Amino acid sequence: MQNFVQYAPTEVIFGKGTEEQTGAAVSKWGGSRVLIVYGGGSVVRSGLLKRVEESLERENIIYEEFGGVRPNPRLEFAEEGVKKALAFKADMILAVGGGSSIDTAKGIAHGAANPDLKLWDDIWMKQAPLTRSLPVGVVLTIPAAGSEMSDSAVLTNEKLGRKAGLNSEFNRVKFAIMNPELAFTLPAFQLACGITDIMMHTMERYFIPGIKCQLTDEIAEGLLRTVVENGRIIMKNKEDYDAMAEIMWCSSISHNNLTEAGRGKDFSVHKLGHALSAKYDVAHGASLAAVWGSWAKYIYGGAVDRFARYARKVWGAEQEDDQAAALTGIAKTVEFFRFIGMPVSLKELGVKPSADDLKALALDATRNDTLKLTRIRPLGAREVKEIFELANQ
Repeated sequence: MQNFVQYAPTEVIFGKGTEEQTGAAVSKWGGSRVLIVYGGGSVVRSGLLKRVEESLERENIIYEEFGGVRPNPRLEFAEEGVKKALAFKADMILAVGGGSSIDTAKGIAHGAANPDLKLWDDIWMKQAPLTRSLPVGVVLTIPAAGSEMSDSAVLTNEKLGRKAGLNSEFNRVKFAIMNPELAFTLPAFQLACGITDIMMHTMERYFIPGIKCQLTDEIAEGLLRTVVENGRIIMKNKEDYDAMAEIMWCSSISHNNLTEAGRGKDFSVHKLGHALSAKYDVAHGASLAAVWGSWAKYIYGGAVDRFARYARKVWGAEQEDDQAAALTGIAKTVEFFRFIGMPVSLKELGVKPSADDLKALALDATRNDTLKLTRIRPLGAREVKEIFELANQ
C-alpha cells in the first residue's frame, strides 16, 4: 500500500426534502450574499430553484441568480460569473444542478477570490498558486460527476478547443445537499451518462498494478457492484427511491478519493474523453463509454491480474485463467454500457473523425505528445491514436 492523504471535508446532507435545509447550511458556513449557479430551465420548471430561494429567504440570506450553465462547462461562462460575483459582492457560490453547474461554481469561486488572476492561464493552467477561494455549496440534482465531494473541476476553453481539469483542495465544497428524488425527472440518457461516469471514476483508480490494497479494492468492487445492480433498476424505474439513493451516494464516494487510498489514480480514459468532448461537444459519460472498451483491450495485458480480479469480483467471472477472465470482464462492462444505452464506439457516439482528426485527438489527449498516459504502461500520442482507431472501427 502506498502512502496517502485522505481528506474529504464536505458536509453531506442526504435524503428526502433536504433541499429545504439549504438556507440553514449556507448560514452555517458563513454565507450571507449568495450567487446561485444553475443550468437550464429544469430547476425552474420543477420548482426546485424556488424552494431553494425560499429556504435562503427564511435565513435572511441575499441571493442573485446566474443561470445558463451548459454541459462541458465553458470557461467564458465561468468568467462572466466571476464578474457577476464581484459586482454582487458574493461571499458564497451555490451550485444547483449536476457536475457542470458545480464545476462552474468552483471556477467562479476561484476567480472571484483572486480577481487579479486569469481564470484559465493562471488558475487552471497553474501559472500562479491558488491560495484562496470563496466557499461553495451544492444542491445536487444529477448523480454522476461526483464533483460535490471531489477535489477536481473541469472547464472547456472553446477558443483553444481544449477541456482541462484542475485538482485543488480549494475545490472541496463546504456542503452538499443530496435528495435522490431530485433525479427522478432526469432523461434516461442523462442517467446513463451519470452511471458511466461513476463507474469510470472508480475504474480509473482500480486497474493500477503492483500494489496490494485490500480494503480499498473491496470498497471499489462493492461500489461497482452496487452501481451495476441499482443502475439496472433505475433505467427501468427512475422513481425507485432506494436504487436512486444508492446511485447518488456511489457518485460521491467514487470521486472523493476514498477509492484511490493507497493506490492512487490514473485518469487516462478521461483524457481521451476530454479530447472528444472538446472537439465534438459530446456528453462526458458517453465519450468515456465510447472509448473504454478499446482502451481496456489495448492495455489490459499490462495488468492482467487486475482486470481478472475485476471480472471475478464485479461480474462473477468463473474462468481460472486470468486472461480469459480479464476479457470476460471487459466484454461484460461493454455489454452493460450497451444495456443502459451508452455508445461503445465513436460511430455510436455520432462522430466520424478522419485520420487527421484521430491524430489531433491523440495529440490533445497527450498534450502534444509531452504526457504519457496510464500507470499500467506508458501511452504516447501514437498509442493513443491506435486506441482511437480501435474505437473508430
